[in-house]
Amino acid sequence: MLGIKEQFRDNWVILQINGEIDMATGPELRQRIVQYVQEGHVHIVIDLTEVDFIDSTGLGVLIGGLKRTRSHGGDLQCIGLSESLKEMFKLTGLDAVLTEKDT
Repeated sequence: MLGIKEQFRDNWVILQINGEIDMATGPELRQRIVQYVQEGHVHIVIDLTEVDFIDSTGLGVLIGGLKRTRSHGGDLQCIGLSESLKEMFKLTGLDAVLTEKDT
């Protein structure tokens, strides 16, 4: 089960994710990102503070979200990565594109 809480700050949508982003839950997050972009919210922050596992499907959702927001003049950023997620992002090269910003 994936928990998604949203808040709006300035022109950013902040999605606080709780649970695992995997094959079972990834489509739900993808759908939410697509919905926000369609509504014109193209600046999205994904808060991964309460996420301890992301599989390849979840990484694909984040990459797809980044491409979707940037193609509409926006951006997608990830914050709150645990040490294991930071390591995964570094190993996959995602740390270069899904830049973690200070909160």
